[in-house]
Formats: sequence, C-alpha cells, structure tokens
Amino acid sequence: MATKVIYFTVNGRPERAELPLDCPAQDLKDLFRSAAEARPHDILKLYNPKGNLINISPLLEPNDPSSCYKLEVVAADCTSVELAVALGFDLSTMEKRLQGLEKKILTQAVETPAVVYEMKKQVDLFREKLESVEHLSWLGLFKELSEGPHKPSPFYHKRPLLKTCDQVKHVRDKFLQMSSLEVSEEVRQYLKTPSFDNWQWEDAEIMVLLQVMYTDLDFIATFNIEPEVLQHFLFEVYRRYNNIPFHNFKHCFCVTQMMYGLIWMTDLKSKIDSIDLLTMLTSAVCHDLDHTGYNNAYQINARTELALRYNDISPLENHHSAVAFEILEKTESNIFRNLTIEQYKRIREGIIKCILATDMTRHNEILSKFKTILPVFDFKNKDHKDVLMMILIKVSDISNEARPMEVAEPWLDCLLQEFYNQSDMEKLEGLPVTPFMDRDKVTKPSSQTGFIRFVLLPLFIELANLFPCLEQHIVDPVRKALDYYTEMEKALEREKQNRAHEKATKSKESPSGSHAASDAQTASGDPSPEQGDPSPGPSLSFPRQVDPSPEQGDPSPGPSLSFPRQVDPSPEQGDPSPGPSLSFPWAG
Repeated sequence: MATKVIYFTVNGRPERAELPLDCPAQDLKDLFRSAAEARPHDILKLYNPKGNLINISPLLEPNDPSSCYKLEVVAADCTSVELAVALGFDLSTMEKRLQGLEKKILTQAVETPAVVYEMKKQVDLFREKLESVEHLSWLGLFKELSEGPHKPSPFYHKRPLLKTCDQVKHVRDKFLQMSSLEVSEEVRQYLKTPSFDNWQWEDAEIMVLLQVMYTDLDFIATFNIEPEVLQHFLFEVYRRYNNIPFHNFKHCFCVTQMMYGLIWMTDLKSKIDSIDLLTMLTSAVCHDLDHTGYNNAYQINARTELALRYNDISPLENHHSAVAFEILEKTESNIFRNLTIEQYKRIREGIIKCILATDMTRHNEILSKFKTILPVFDFKNKDHKDVLMMILIKVSDISNEARPMEVAEPWLDCLLQEFYNQSDMEKLEGLPVTPFMDRDKVTKPSSQTGFIRFVLLPLFIELANLFPCLEQHIVDPVRKALDYYTEMEKALEREKQNRAHEKATKSKESPSGSHAASDAQTASGDPSPEQGDPSPGPSLSFPRQVDPSPEQGDPSPGPSLSFPRQVDPSPEQGDPSPGPSLSFPWAG
C-alpha cells in the first residue's frame, strides 16, 4: 500500500507520521489530535514552514525533517453544538438568561432574597482572603480571617507590571504569522462602528486590526510607511503597555478603534489633511503608553519621579508622549522616517497636543474653546482644527459608554478595580484618598451617573452639533447608559431604605434596656464600631466575566460575582460619593 510521510512539531517536539495516500480526512485529523494529546473538542491549527495556516486534509503534501509543519492546539470552541451537547447545556443561552435575571433583580425586586445576602457574604470572605497580604499561600485561603477592619491590599499588584519576555515573544510570533492574512470585508466594516466588541480579539489579532486601520486610511501609500516598520512600531507599542486592569493595550485599541470609527462616520477624510488623520490615529495608539495604574493626583501626592520630572503638570500625559517618541526615535520602528522635516514637526506637535489633551483636569478648558468656535467653525482654520483634534481624542478616550452594554460594562469593572487598587495604596501610604476611587464609598452606578450626566453627555452633544450624524451613533447610546445606571442607583437606594426599615422594626420588637443604645443608633442609621456595617452593600452587582487573552492576563476585577463594599456615612460625614462636579474617573 502506497504511503506518505509527514514531519511536524507539537509544542517544539518533533513528530513523524506515516499514512496511506488515500487516508480519510477524519482519520488524518484523529492522528494529529492523538499526536498533540488534544481533547475531543479542542481546535487544531496547522502551519506550513512559512508560518501560514493550512488545511488538515488528505491533500497535505509530504515533506522532510527540514521543512516541518507546525501543529498547535487552541481552546475548545465554547459555542459549538458538540460542546453544548457534551456539557448538557448551551453556554451562550445560559449567559443571556443570567444577564436578564441579574438586571431584573436590580431594577424590579422589592426585597432581595436572604440567600443572596449569604452568597454575597461568602464572596466577600473569599475576596478578602485573596486580597489579604497575610495569606500568600493557597493554604491561607482556608484560614478563618479575624473580624477586624478591612485591610487594603492591592491584589492586582502581586502580578508583574511589565509583560514577561515569553509573553511578549509569543504575541510577537503570532502577530507576524497573522500579519499577512487578509482581513474580511465584513470585519473591516465592523471595525468602523462604535459597536465593535474588543473582548473577542486577542492581542496579536488586535495588532493586525491596527495595521488594517493604517492601511485602509491610505497611510501606507501616502506616507511611504514600510509594512515591517509599521509592524515593529505596533509591537513596541504593545510591549510598552503594562499589565494593569484598565489602562492597558486593549484600552489603547478601543480608543484607537473609536477614533478610526469617528473618522469614517464623519467623513473627515474629505474635510482635513491626511497628515492630521495620521496624527490623530497615532495619538490614540500612544495616548496611555507605560501607564502604571495610578493617576496624576497620586503621582503628585506621592511625589513620584514623574511628578518631579514634569513639575506636577500632567505628569502621566507628558510621560505617555515621551515614551511614544522614544519608540519613534528608533529607525526600525519609526513610521515617520520617510516624511520631510516639516511634516515630522507638524506631526510631533500634533501628537503632543492631542495626548496632553487627555488630562481630564483640562476638560472644561478644551470644551469651552470648542463651544466658542463651534458657531463659526472652519475646517481650513488651523486653530479650529487643533481644537477639534483634541475633542476627538477626548471623546475616543472616554467612549466606552457609547458601546453596547455587554462591551462597556466589563470595562467599568476593570476601571473600578484600578481605582480600588489606587485608593488601597493611598491608604497604605498615608496619602489623601481619592474619593471616587474608595472601594468603601463607591458603587458601580454612583461612579457613572454623575460622570455621564456632567462630563460625557455635554462633550458628546457638542461634537454632535458639528457632526449631526453622531447623534444616533454615540449620543443616544450614552443616554441609554445613563438611564440604565440611574435605575440601578434608584434600585439600590430603595433596597437600602427597605433594610433600614426592617432594622428599625426589629429593634422596636427587641427588649428595652441593654438595647436602648443600639435602638438609637438604628434610628440614626449609624452602626456601632463593634458591629461594623451590617448592610451587604449593593444588592447584586454582577459584572460580566470576560475571558482575556493569555498574553494579557486577567483584566477583570476579580471573581465574576463582584460585590463592592458600601459604607453608609454618618450625617456629619456627608455624602462620600465624589459628586458630579469633580468626579473625573478617567483623570490621568
């Protein structure tokens, strides 16, 4: 019987397979699956020596040890019918059902079931064990913690801030393999919309999509950008974004993708020069480079190296810009190396101006300028264009709430985790605690309602006044998000009042005497120090759990059931929420 020999590697291990020339396709796949020790529902990918993905079929050409194929095993396809049958249920259907139930409980339930409180207590206990620096071993998870006050410790910072060499190499290799693949027209059109879902894409794939943006806006041809230089630039950008919950490489992509979408939706290509479009897109790519997860207020209060270097003036934004030009200073990653001196000066000035505009302490200043020139706006006026470019990057930077809720809400969870990490560190170091970042005072809806009402909507509406087409694309979704979080906030307030009423009723029914003091405290809503805060916090805050790419690590704020603590302030203390006027969650 005539046979052929196939040489391939699995995880760097060489393998040799001999099979009949008429070997059925399924037998061939089973053979590869067996060699890779893959599970029944795992996905196999085969690459030729050039790194291109090829089909596993009987037509596979025989080869020799010097031209091995490369076999990879990736995660099971969780949406496949086979896996659903194997598990006995459909994951996507169950997820949608859970999401519906979560929202219903938040907005409609008159009284939260006792079992939910018990679940919340167990989750809080487990989270505290995970976050406590006193229990660094797995054995520590099974220790009972004392009933003392909560000890802040930023769990996320037990992870390395910088990406590991292996992680970076893996993503780089994957990106270079994929960079020559053709992206479908359907994906290219989807990429131009605010509804694009970043959670479905790995870091290497994200770099391919960024490459598509530069190509489809004709930057490659217009500015003579060599493909390999663009690839090296994008890889260096990826490498210089850190492993932090929010201001990471995926956030960089989201801001750039929104900027890209705005350029297409407003037809900016016909209104301003290509060099200005290149400036805006590259500014978005670089706008948070080397962010460490601590905002400008922390940098200044902690007297960090950045604050000292930049004299407390936008330390982070100055640093992001400086890192961007460190990358561009290297010949192999300088996408501007074929520009004239005048063109380079213009782009450098524009990028610095755009990145510095993302400092939220300048929000009112920039928005006021835009409102002033809006009635007489002229696309040929350089000063007008400069202000518009700053407005566009600001809108892109804080545009998550313009996206579908299933995309936006996980980002809010990531942001709150970064906030909590900072306020925990501020408490540990004895620094002023940023109010809207304090895990003991902030809830998901309270962090959003004021910010959307007083920051997002006024900014987005002014941009829509210049480009009316944006009303349906970004303004309407933000209004819906405000309604969603307003209802959530009202539901939490109703529940808080119900608990207070139940507590007062029980206190009246209890014997007098030794309980008189506690009755008085109950009436005032102020628990005793020994008792702590008996309220379980927000009733049900179920952030969606997003499975991140292996390269990036876990961007989610912790367990899928996240119940941020809420402390009821005393009357003297006032409202601990940040309030709308100074609540700039994205500051720095």
